[in-house]
Amino acid sequence: MPGTFSELPCNPISPDQAFAKECDSVLRKTIKLASLLQVPVVNTFSGTAGDSEDAKQPNWPVVPWPTEYADILTWQWENKLIPYWKEIGKLAEDHNVKIGLELHGGFLVHTPYTMLKLREATSDAIGANLDPSHMWWQGIDPVAAIKILGKAGAIHHFHAKDTYIDQDNVNMYGLVDMQPYGNVQTRAWTFRSVGCGHSLQEWSDMISALRMYNYDYVVSIEHEDAIMSIDEGFSRAVKNLNDVLIREPAGEMWWA
Repeated sequence: MPGTFSELPCNPISPDQAFAKECDSVLRKTIKLASLLQVPVVNTFSGTAGDSEDAKQPNWPVVPWPTEYADILTWQWENKLIPYWKEIGKLAEDHNVKIGLELHGGFLVHTPYTMLKLREATSDAIGANLDPSHMWWQGIDPVAAIKILGKAGAIHHFHAKDTYIDQDNVNMYGLVDMQPYGNVQTRAWTFRSVGCGHSLQEWSDMISALRMYNYDYVVSIEHEDAIMSIDEGFSRAVKNLNDVLIREPAGEMWWA
């Protein structure tokens, strides 16, 4: 099966116009190249706009009060996010390519709700690159996220990456922890290799949920474990995934 172009770390709706233009150009070229190479999915991020046309930096509102935050969010969606992804969704449709947006904090699309909201307002070519590591630190059950998005046919790619939640540090810093990722002793949460943050039973439940909702595409290891080498972290992920992956079609229910 052809692979996926993953991942374009860009912000095509950034208030930095030069950077936004560069990101937009790369994304459009990648969609066209993916079509030529018969690569079915291009992964990227939704982006985050500023708070007005005069903004200098992105602004990620996370609370509805004071009410100017809610007003900023509405402006971002109506004037930047939806118009941009309508256009890109049409481009993806025309080239028979799907877009996988990683649900990542700091970007306007970061939850199942925001994913489905954008998809409904733009194109079915827009879906999720579902990374459970970003669900866990937001307090979202990844299995529930798979069910929500799977029912809509909105999972286009899946990342295999874990997160360790340190409750003692959560009590100090909260889940929106701005410490550098290298501060593993004090961070509220830390990315880990598969099975090093959550049990293999939980990973098995995710793989089963993907199968139940007809996802039959890539399970892509993303290694960002701060306390393991590249080789060891990758090998651990491969070993643990091998124990939970479902490889064969179910076939007929011979017992019923």
